[in-house]
Formats: sequence, structure tokens, C-alpha cells
Amino acid sequence: MKVRWPVLAFLLLVVVCVSSPLFADPAAKASPGIDSGDTAWMLVSAALVLLMTPGLAFFYGGLVRRKNILSVLMQCFMAMCLMTVLWVIIGYSLAFSDESMLGGLVGNFKYLCLNHVGFEPKGTIPHQLFMIFQAKFAIITPALIVGAFAGRMRFQAYMLFTGLWLLIVYCPVCHWVWGGATGFFGLGSDGALDFAGGTVVHVNAGVAALAAVLVMRKRQGYPDKISPPHNLPFAVLGAGLLWVGWFGFNAGSALAANASGVNAFVVTHVSSAMAGLTWAILDLILHKKATMLGVITGAVAGLVAITPASGSVTAMGALGIGGGASLVAFFAVSVIKPKFGYDDSLDVFGVHGMAGIWGSLATGLWATALVPGNGTNGLFHGNPWQVVIQGRAVIYTIVWSGVMSWILLKLVDATVGLRVSDHEERVGLDIVDHSEAAYTVLD
Repeated sequence: MKVRWPVLAFLLLVVVCVSSPLFADPAAKASPGIDSGDTAWMLVSAALVLLMTPGLAFFYGGLVRRKNILSVLMQCFMAMCLMTVLWVIIGYSLAFSDESMLGGLVGNFKYLCLNHVGFEPKGTIPHQLFMIFQAKFAIITPALIVGAFAGRMRFQAYMLFTGLWLLIVYCPVCHWVWGGATGFFGLGSDGALDFAGGTVVHVNAGVAALAAVLVMRKRQGYPDKISPPHNLPFAVLGAGLLWVGWFGFNAGSALAANASGVNAFVVTHVSSAMAGLTWAILDLILHKKATMLGVITGAVAGLVAITPASGSVTAMGALGIGGGASLVAFFAVSVIKPKFGYDDSLDVFGVHGMAGIWGSLATGLWATALVPGNGTNGLFHGNPWQVVIQGRAVIYTIVWSGVMSWILLKLVDATVGLRVSDHEERVGLDIVDHSEAAYTVLD
């Protein structure tokens, strides 16, 4: 009963949006300035980015205990539903309105309910296509946080937290980097390079994940009695889907079928391959055996790290970024996490947060104006100041995401309660939250 007022407010906003003539038809006729090839590629890219969230669901789902796999799948799938609706109604306007409010902190309500978002050109593609492509980023970013508290957070708390997080944390950072903010919050306008979401997506989600595990109690039995992944092949399948979907994530961020997109496609693959190889070598050196879990974790770290750099580095730079991503993430998971004892269930902060920070900073090392569509050099090409600019973007994101995520978690805990009970945790969230079981045990 405590959540009735936000539900009613949300439904009222939906009714206003769909019934008002102001928002009835945002579409003008398509302009001749739209390129059919670019439009076709961006339609494919948007679909590929959406594929990443089911991929993430299987990646995470295979790593948790069997009694919690449906809850993880449900949380990821619900992100596809809830974030889309919020994005269409208000999120896109807050992130990408070309008019800011609150001193540039966030966009205004110009595009509320997709008002003024029709088929007119946004670059060489229809504006609505750009909007829906960006919606896929808004879906997967809060879904990434799921891995930090898998098996512990109530479903209604998850929905309330992630909905608020999208609007209050993700949209402002998106506006700073990609939405045209100027002044104190103008990270993108001041030269920060984030081609496809190093700060906006991975640092943002990784720091929020750390805030979640610090606010919530550890799992029962952590760290001595934690079960291994219940279905590693599911996790491998999920990692494979993520790898494929990431081509839309990065190469699609060129917003055109051009040489910049080709470069992003190439360096994305190279970085992930290098990172997976590096993790396997680390396993062999330190543990005498390479593991499948290690390889897929390294590959994902490489995808994370190359994301901000994919529009500004060459394949040689991608080798350095991918190799460094595995080193940083391996150290975070194997050394930092045990030392400080925080219970990040599926290493969201260790992989997405730390590899995202590394990739954002490393963009300032390897960026080169030789890459099509990029006019900025990094430290290794004579411009050390770019590292400082990248560092500023990372710091802004860490502070905003960390502080605001902590406040939202506390708010949700005070209203609906974040954590399931000890008994419910033992039973598993599949039964407790959804009255379903993923597997049938035959007598």
C-alpha cells in the first residue's frame, strides 16, 4: 500500500500523455536529408543493443544459484519494459533536450512524451530512430546493477529504485556527456571523449552497484559458503550475446554506416579478444588452469573498457585497452573485493565499474586524430591534457552516481524495504517474488 501514490502518479502521467492533442502526433513527414543506408544500419544497431539485455540476463542468470535465476531474468526483462516507458514519457527529454534546466544539470521538458520528436532528421537518421536507439542504452544501464544485489532485493524495491535511478542518475549524466550540457556540467562540450558509454553506462552503473552492496547486507554465508555458478553454459551463452550485441552498442554510436562505425566495430572485437586472452593467461600463471568463467569475464571487461574509446583509438590502442581492462578487473575482483569484504554478487563494480574507469582514462592515452570522425589526440599522440579531461568526467560520474544512488537506496528502503528476509533468501526469489521455479525436479 505504501507504493500506491507513485503508481497512481505514473498512471496519471501516462493518461495525460496519450490523451492530449499536444502529444497526439509528433511526426512530420520524413525529410530528404535522411540517408536510407544510415537508417538501415541504425535500425539493426538498435536491435543489437536491445539483444544485450537478454544476453545480460543469461550471463547473470547462469552465475547465480538455481533458486534465483528467474528473478534475475525477470529483473532484466522488466528493465526492457519499465525503462522504455519512462524513457518515452520523460527520460529522453531529460537526457537529450537541447535546452537545459537547473544550471545545465539536466535537460528540460521540451521532448516530454516525445513532443517534437518525429521523423525529421537527427543527423542523417530520423529523430525517432535516434530516440529509440538511445532507449536501449537506458534499458541496459540500470539492468547492469542487478548483478550486484542478485538474490537479495525485493522485486517491488527493484522496480522503484531502477525507475528513480534512470531519471535522477542516468539522465543527468547522459545530458552532461551526450545531451549538449554546457558550463559546469558540460563534460561533452568541454571535450570529454565517451563514444558509446564508458562514463554514462559503465562507470555510472558500476558505482551505483557499489553503493547498493554497501547499503544492503551481505548474502547469508558470504564469503565462505557461497555456491558456484549453477549453469555456466548459460553464462557463456549470455556473454556471447553481449559480445555480438556490443557491435550495435559501439559501432552504432557512429550514428551512420561510415568509417567511424567500421573503426568502432574493429576495435570492439579486438579489445574483447585481447581481454579474454589476458584473463586466461593470468589464470594460468596464478592458478595453473584457465577457466571458462575467467575468459568470459575478461571478454566482458574488454568490451566495457573499449566502449568510451571505440570512436577515437586504433586497433593497436584496443590491444592496450583490452589487456589493461583484464588486469584492472582481475585485480579488483581478486584483491580489492576480498580485502574490503563487500559482497558484490556478480562483480558489477569490479568489472563494469573498474574496467569502465580504466577505459575512460585510457581513452585519454590512446586517442588519435587518425581515426575517422575523431579530431582529438591523447597522451601517446602529444596531448596529455586529454587525460585530465577524461579524469574530470570520471570523477563527476563517480560522485553523482555514488551519492544519488545511496540516497535513492535509503529512500526505497524506508518506503518499501530493500532486502528480503533471511527466510525468503533461503527459499529463493523465484518462489518468493514470482511464485515460479525455473527447474522441475522429478522424483
